[in-house]
Amino acid sequence: MAAPAQRVALLGGGFSTDEDGLLDDWLLSHVGRPRPKVCFVPTASGDAPAYVDQFLSAFASRSCEPSVLSLFRRELDDEALRTFLLDQDVVYVGGGNTANLLAVWRAHGVDRVLSEACNRGTLLCGISAGANCWASGSHTDSFGPLTFLQDGLGLLPGSVCPHYDGEPGRRASYREAVATGMLDAGWAVEDGVGALFADGCLVEAVSRTPAARLHWVQTDGANAAVERALPCRLLDGGVR
Repeated sequence: MAAPAQRVALLGGGFSTDEDGLLDDWLLSHVGRPRPKVCFVPTASGDAPAYVDQFLSAFASRSCEPSVLSLFRRELDDEALRTFLLDQDVVYVGGGNTANLLAVWRAHGVDRVLSEACNRGTLLCGISAGANCWASGSHTDSFGPLTFLQDGLGLLPGSVCPHYDGEPGRRASYREAVATGMLDAGWAVEDGVGALFADGCLVEAVSRTPAARLHWVQTDGANAAVERALPCRLLDGGVR
């Protein structure tokens, strides 16, 4: 039997930013099970209670089994944590501080378990820091000013930049990091976009607004960045 594809989804929105729920519904449509188990991992926000409540409220009415993995008040030992994560169909990582997220995951061994889960076919996804973490490198404000972070899990080749059109300075700073080789070529995600990858290859790009785009950004070899906007399918019910 062939190994399942390693699947990663980058979200430029979702339950924490959008009232229509279109990106989360799109995400669940790719699981392939009637009531998938969806685990929210809010590490990047320090397990913020309001963020957890927002997730549970948004997913309680969906055809799924939502749960939350807390690491700041950890209750599971190593084996129970591994069993719990490997039992999930979707691991949904929230936004916050990417550098802190990765450090905490490594301290608790979550990085290794998530790599194992990915190899078993679990759909890994997230917004902002929860999108950054899967790539080899990312563009982040984890240290205050916008900068690059060459310290991701590497489950998605290349780099990721979230909020590409939504935060001042993001576009220029990411392009500079790629142009100068501080970050590998990668994916710039505008707010409102969802992008699904299988074994590192883009499978589908969607948006909840007509203007939102996914971009591929690479260096031209002469300290300049080349940006290519990719078409996104407008989700049914999206703003037209």
